[in-house]
Amino acid sequence: MGSMLSETVSPHDEPILYLKLAFTATFFAGLFQASLGFLRLGFVIDFLSKATLVGFMAGAAVIVSLQQLKGLLGIVHFTTKMQFIPVISSVFKHRNEWSWQTIVVGFSFLVFLLTSRHISMKRPKLFWVSAAAPLTSVILSTLLVFCLKLKSHKISVIGYLPKGLNPPSANMLSFSGPDLALAIKTGIVTGILSLTEGIAVGRTFAALKNYQVDGNKEMMAIGLMNMAGSCSSCYVTTGSFSRSAVNYNAGAQTAVSNIIMSTAVLVTLLFLMPLFYYTPNVILGAIIITAVIGLIDYQAAYRLWKVDKLDFLACACSFFGVLFISVPLGLGIAVVVSVFKILLHVTRPNTLIMGNIRGTNTYQCLGRYKEASRVPSFLILAIESPIYFANSTYLQERILRWIREEEDWIKANNEGALKCVILDMTAVTAIDTSGIDLVRELRKMLEKRSFQLVLANPVGSVMEKLHQSKTLDSFGLNGIYLTVGEAVADISALWKSQP
Repeated sequence: MGSMLSETVSPHDEPILYLKLAFTATFFAGLFQASLGFLRLGFVIDFLSKATLVGFMAGAAVIVSLQQLKGLLGIVHFTTKMQFIPVISSVFKHRNEWSWQTIVVGFSFLVFLLTSRHISMKRPKLFWVSAAAPLTSVILSTLLVFCLKLKSHKISVIGYLPKGLNPPSANMLSFSGPDLALAIKTGIVTGILSLTEGIAVGRTFAALKNYQVDGNKEMMAIGLMNMAGSCSSCYVTTGSFSRSAVNYNAGAQTAVSNIIMSTAVLVTLLFLMPLFYYTPNVILGAIIITAVIGLIDYQAAYRLWKVDKLDFLACACSFFGVLFISVPLGLGIAVVVSVFKILLHVTRPNTLIMGNIRGTNTYQCLGRYKEASRVPSFLILAIESPIYFANSTYLQERILRWIREEEDWIKANNEGALKCVILDMTAVTAIDTSGIDLVRELRKMLEKRSFQLVLANPVGSVMEKLHQSKTLDSFGLNGIYLTVGEAVADISALWKSQP
């Protein structure tokens, strides 16, 4: 938001106009987000796959942890960028600002927090140990710095914080003037980015706690929050990864924790701000690192590598994109990889050659079941996807290639001539007009080569479309069967009855 607004309006030369545009952009961001939820467009979050979230969690955890090095090392001049390389460069560029006192205090409490977390993980009954550890650390570190204040000038503290709430800003919303287009554009862009990150955070913790996230409700909640925020001196915001991690790590189970947190923040802003004067910044960094470090699930990444290489690629893109580029672009790259995977499965569906398991009426893939064997004079093919315009040409070419390969196998093994091709359509859940044309063309091509085409177990919706298009009329009584076994038995009996 700052970078987009600063291109046109200077926050130093025109601070009032800058504030008006920031609040107005926040309002439009919230309006855009809430509209997406109201229009039931929450399905877009389905493109954030589990693999994408595993990479996002790890990348965000690393980035958030690295950002805390400023407090842990006592660095004063630190980069505002979130990428890995600028953060690491800033850490070593300002080595002269490292404070050994801060490092000792920070890593001592970090060890304390990690130990308490480990104890609670090993013994669930002691969950309160890790839940109480952050607050205990804040109190102890504040008392420590207060008692040693004369000797601890090198330990950075929060310092003076003004009491009170932000003033209302509804009167600063501007819906006219030459800069309205800039406010709308900034609001939509930042709204998309914050919505993407917020929903990613929500789905991350939903996966950890095994519950569902309603995308429409998330969009409306974030949108209404930003619309309300624009009237109370807030700029566009979203679900915080680090603070959500702290909440999760403390053992919060319901939204009541948000009510308690809001009440605590309100009381703190109004009455308790002076108490935090001596709270060291380093302890806040230690608490955040402890919260996010457990979100790096390397075992899940290893499972993705073992099971699905494209899912692992999406995970890696999300991780390295968040780490080296930015959160929105990292998620965007991972979503592109996930969509590419979907397109790959749609345009290049799996087809199998099937055989009969001896002594049964069961037909399974020849490549997966050693017990399965070819049925003489039959080529049984299974299509494992809907048949659409995007894959109909590929399927036609693949089926014809299966037929050529089967004929070559028959010649090499001196088997009986191929007479019938059976398409097992159990997994074909849908078909469009291009798919119907594929079935027609395939039947004609095979008929010219004296092969019979048979369809086995087309599902209801597919059957209806084949019937409405009158494609079934050309198949006759021996062209449609409920199962592959029935087709083989009936057609074999028909051949035997013929002279």
